[in-house]
Amino acid sequence: MNFIKNNLANAITLGNLLSGCIGAIHLISGDYETTAICIVLSLILDFFDGFTARALKANSNLGTQLDSLADMVSFGLVPGLTIVVSLLGIDHRNPLEAINYTHLLYNGRQWVTYLGFLITLFSCLRLAIFNLDEEQKYYFKGLNTPSNTILIFGLFYANKELGTFEFLFENQIYLLILTAISSWLLISPIKMIAMKFKSMKLQDNYPKIALLVGSVIILAIFKTIGIPLVIIYYILISIIFQKQLK
Repeated sequence: MNFIKNNLANAITLGNLLSGCIGAIHLISGDYETTAICIVLSLILDFFDGFTARALKANSNLGTQLDSLADMVSFGLVPGLTIVVSLLGIDHRNPLEAINYTHLLYNGRQWVTYLGFLITLFSCLRLAIFNLDEEQKYYFKGLNTPSNTILIFGLFYANKELGTFEFLFENQIYLLILTAISSWLLISPIKMIAMKFKSMKLQDNYPKIALLVGSVIILAIFKTIGIPLVIIYYILISIIFQKQLK
């Protein structure tokens, strides 16, 4: 029983990693719906591994390292790969483009597409910084990797499935600007709201309340398109409440 108790949270973390790996494969193959499901599953497992570890009092250094390594794939590799696929400009619904996918990857003229992996590199840097920073208990410093993944893949999914944000995905320059902004946000000094409660006083939780209420309204109005918009709202509301985040 002690073995199960001590390793249940780690097993959940490995589930997060497996989901991220599967999501990456389906992203390359053009099955964006499965990738979306895998990202949602990774988000759920990422929440419950920490919750389980605290509930069972099974926190460990091994669990901390596993969590970051799993997040590196689910919330580091996947968003970087999303930009790479976007920069290649492949329509997987077109058989000819799908067949030429490997050729495009190894075409020397497509080297710019690899710049999408800057998000992966900066996600790795952000996770390492977070592990060493003891200050980020009730807020995040910089955009956390799950939120960044929701932003990047949310924009991508809305474009592929609903035809929105065409201006962004039809222009490599705009995609590279998005990559640069995303990479910087991951390691920026901007304090971001974390759903961790330091106290139950209303005045101490205004940022969280504003975030929750605003997010519900955005999702109710825009539905799927609202998913990446919620992350943009999250960034803006965090900037507004900078002085209250401590």
